[in-house]
Amino acid sequence: MVLIFGKDGCPYTQSARDHYAGKNIPFEYLNVKKSAADLDRMLTYSKGARRVPVIVDGDTVTIGFGGT
Repeated sequence: MVLIFGKDGCPYTQSARDHYAGKNIPFEYLNVKKSAADLDRMLTYSKGARRVPVIVDGDTVTIGFGGT
């Protein structure tokens, strides 16, 4: 399952969610503004980068979506 770490109101986070939903790829959305534990988990994947979204697909970690 793909993990999408992001925050509500972020157009890039929403674009990533729409993209995976449109391709019927299962994902879990983790709101880093509402959960300190999810933020800490995101920072582990992103090596400390505080940009969203952070998309984790298996061993591949992508920071940003849509050309960011």
